Amino acid sequence: MKKESRKEEAPVMPELLAPAGNFEKLVTAVHYGADAVYFGGKKFSLRAKAGNFDEQTMHQGVQFAHDHGVKVYVTVNIIAHNQDLDDLERYLAGLKDMQVDGIILSDPGILSYARRVVPSLPVHLSTQANVTNHASASFWLSQGVCRLNLARELSLAEIREIRRKVAGELEVFVHGALCISYSGRCMLSNYMTDRDANQGSCSHPCRFSYTLLEEKRPGEYFPVEEDERGTYIFNSKDLCLVEMLPQLVAAGVDSLKIEGRMKSIFYVGGVVRVYRAALDYLAQLPTDAWNDPAGIRMPDHFMEEILKTGTRGTTENFINQRPGSSEMIYTSSRAVQSYEPVAVVRQPGEAPLVEIRNQLTPGEHIEYMQQGMGLTPVRIVSMQDESGNPVTKANPGNLILLKTEPQLSEAVAHGILRRQKGASERKIESI
Repeated sequence: MKKESRKEEAPVMPELLAPAGNFEKLVTAVHYGADAVYFGGKKFSLRAKAGNFDEQTMHQGVQFAHDHGVKVYVTVNIIAHNQDLDDLERYLAGLKDMQVDGIILSDPGILSYARRVVPSLPVHLSTQANVTNHASASFWLSQGVCRLNLARELSLAEIREIRRKVAGELEVFVHGALCISYSGRCMLSNYMTDRDANQGSCSHPCRFSYTLLEEKRPGEYFPVEEDERGTYIFNSKDLCLVEMLPQLVAAGVDSLKIEGRMKSIFYVGGVVRVYRAALDYLAQLPTDAWNDPAGIRMPDHFMEEILKTGTRGTTENFINQRPGSSEMIYTSSRAVQSYEPVAVVRQPGEAPLVEIRNQLTPGEHIEYMQQGMGLTPVRIVSMQDESGNPVTKANPGNLILLKTEPQLSEAVAHGILRRQKGASERKIESI
């Protein structure tokens, strides 16, 4: 059985596993330091609206990741009905031929197909299987699963106990959206919108605003309020365990997973960047620091950067205690975001070629998000199109040559440029 890391030894740093809702997000996750990525194909995936990968882009994604030393896991994690099994054998065989590094599933039937059709392909158990105890963990490992993504409703003490009692790999979610159900097994979307969350089509009704209707007063709607905080009664803050990383690492967790296949490249890049830097920080600590993992304090700038990515504030969920009303957002579907992306670097140079993501004008102050925690603040001096013509206002999708002060000669392809929201209204006059 695998034991928690011995106190006199520095623990092995876990894998950092990032979401890749499409090819661009995969590239962004790799650029900012993911050790592995996960994505879904057009079938069998629980994020049908994420963009996902057709067969060609899946090949490209696997090749790009492997060329950069990054592993690829593919989600096959729907709760399957009979008709879903018709094309499953061919699909699984195709994944093996692409040389993916593992598949993620929760359905016992899909598991049985995988063990028979592609027995050499590593199987990871999805959080949808709701592993909340060591007996369940042992059962799934006995069925040929090599990694367990534990339910997000576990405390640190429960994770430690499971680690002490089983030898398989353990994966935990450390960041991203939370469902008001056991690790995603929710039927609310199905009942309200006829979109099945367990088939990949969740409409996210937990983010809706609700009112109360009394049956004998048709047409009279009453606001659902709790201490006048609002009407978003199912809307949880986002999970964030960056400050708990020392204890999760010391507990012997093998992989740290970030949720967010449907989120933007700004979110993917920003969050991966912070967790990569945080793990690198922990890896450089002296060995004796691990005598007391709970005493290791993460530098403040990690959380400060996380808060700049959005989207609903942060909660540590069940990791230390059961969450209460303070872990919810009652006033809106998401928190106010303080920063926004403005461009992605496509070609580096003294005046890098960038693809615009939000309207941009000369004179604005923006920041280049380096790999690692570094930031390069610059002012836009001028903009040109690819033919060298001056541009006074760039719109989303435009390819623009940026002349900045200082020069952005350090920028590399796939790096993200951002600005503080409202900064465009406070810009100094361009020269």
